[in-house]
Amino acid sequence: MAPEYPARIQEPHLQDCLLSLQETRDICLQLLQQDRERALATTDSNAMLPPPTDRAKSQKQLYASIARLRSVHRNAYMVLRQTKQTTSEARQEQDRLHLQLQNLYYQQRHLRGEIDACLDFPHTYKDIPLVPEEDYLDRHPEDAEKDPHELMKLRLADERAVREELEAQRKQLISKKQALIAENKKRKDDLASLDEHLKKFIEVCGHYSGREGEILTWCVNRVRNRYKRRSKRNIEFNINILYYISITQGVIRGLLEAFQAEANAIFYSMFIL
Repeated sequence: MAPEYPARIQEPHLQDCLLSLQETRDICLQLLQQDRERALATTDSNAMLPPPTDRAKSQKQLYASIARLRSVHRNAYMVLRQTKQTTSEARQEQDRLHLQLQNLYYQQRHLRGEIDACLDFPHTYKDIPLVPEEDYLDRHPEDAEKDPHELMKLRLADERAVREELEAQRKQLISKKQALIAENKKRKDDLASLDEHLKKFIEVCGHYSGREGEILTWCVNRVRNRYKRRSKRNIEFNINILYYISITQGVIRGLLEAFQAEANAIFYSMFIL
């Protein structure tokens, strides 16, 4: 009758080991049975003693079975060591692969975190007041078929070009403003110097204002003292002199009034500036 093995034992070397163990056990039981029979035979005179050759034969079978059991046990042990070594190598390979997998998981989490950070990053271009997309496409209809990323790049480039042009215009206007400020300062300085001259002129005009008669009398006396002879020619000349003096008196009075009005206008314009 073949021995029955547990269903979980499928390895041939283990089955051989169990078979040898079972045979050795059977031989040991057979020897024990013979010893019991011999003991009963010594106490009972009617009992028959087993022949000594049976015990010797059983012992030889036991020694042979033990030797075979040692051999299969040694083979099973060597197979076990080989299995342990193979298992250790497989475990190391599995640990290496598991560590590599964990590293890949870590890299995956890191890359996903970086991608999410890049997607959620507050980009500067989102805060730039760009020209509306409709206005840009009206000016550049050839870009209507572009994808959103390329379209945004083109809009940013267009915004940069427009701002550079506006910056150049701003610098030109600043230089023009500086020139106008310098010119205005120069004119103010000229007006300040003119103010001093006008004050002096007004003082002189005010000093001689109302004295036109004295000036004309002084001129007539100078003429009369020069031409004292009573000739017809001198009389006509004196008459012409008096005529021109009267005209000159009106001209001087008009000039004084004009200068006074001009001085007042200049002062008013200075206060307005």
